[in-house]
Amino acid sequence: MRLWVLGSGSRGNAVVLDDGTGEARVLVDAGFGVRTLAARLAAARIPPESIVACVVTHEHVDHVRGAVQATARWGWGLHASEGTVRAHPPLGAAGAIAFRAGDTVRVGGLALQTVRTPHDAVESVAVVATATASGARAGVCYDLGHATDAVRQTMGDLDLLVLEANHDEGMLRAGPYPPSVCSRIAGSHGHLSNGAAAGLARDVASGTLRHVVLAHLSESCNDAPVATAAVSAALRATRFRGAVAAAGQDVVAGPFVAASGRRAAPAAQQLTLAL
Repeated sequence: MRLWVLGSGSRGNAVVLDDGTGEARVLVDAGFGVRTLAARLAAARIPPESIVACVVTHEHVDHVRGAVQATARWGWGLHASEGTVRAHPPLGAAGAIAFRAGDTVRVGGLALQTVRTPHDAVESVAVVATATASGARAGVCYDLGHATDAVRQTMGDLDLLVLEANHDEGMLRAGPYPPSVCSRIAGSHGHLSNGAAAGLARDVASGTLRHVVLAHLSESCNDAPVATAAVSAALRATRFRGAVAAAGQDVVAGPFVAASGRRAAPAAQQLTLAL
């Protein structure tokens, strides 16, 4: 299995999952406009037509912005939870296939298990993709205020993990946002702090986990070295022997690889875009 983060942050999020056989390539979220998606996919050397389906985790604009237009342009299937379809009617008008949080969506050689996340959205989900040919597993877990037992259980035994590390708590308190926004971000249905991300990573780390990619970092209330240091420190007490990286808003990161047979994989690349 291979994974690319096309960009992650408050201005847009998109993750590509590839089952490794060429039978299934899925986009998790399309939080960029079509032109930007096309540029990011080109930077990753991924033909847009090779994507089979787009799965939208929730209705916020930084996750759904380009979903309808991209699926119409490139002929992708479109999937979202029932609550997300209700909250963003254009998804339903575009023929999105609705599922319930907790369902498994099957796309070619990928089984996409969903789990409800606590966020200020109607029915937001995290996703774990399993490649049926190799058994490799990749999780995409962002936009949640805290890690529930169901999230921890679903994110166990992974090879690749994209995990939210939105803010440093001290930087959030000292940052530019008014108290009401700070309370929302730090609340139980907001976003994971570096410390909360570190705790979740520690709880789900296994001997198979090769890459932890930190996502949705705040541009004003976090810093990539601070976030990676916090998560790396927590992982030192586990069986994790892989690499921790931070995805940026304006770069394509990847591919992160889980080799067939769940063996260790080569290091990933990060591609800077001219925007």
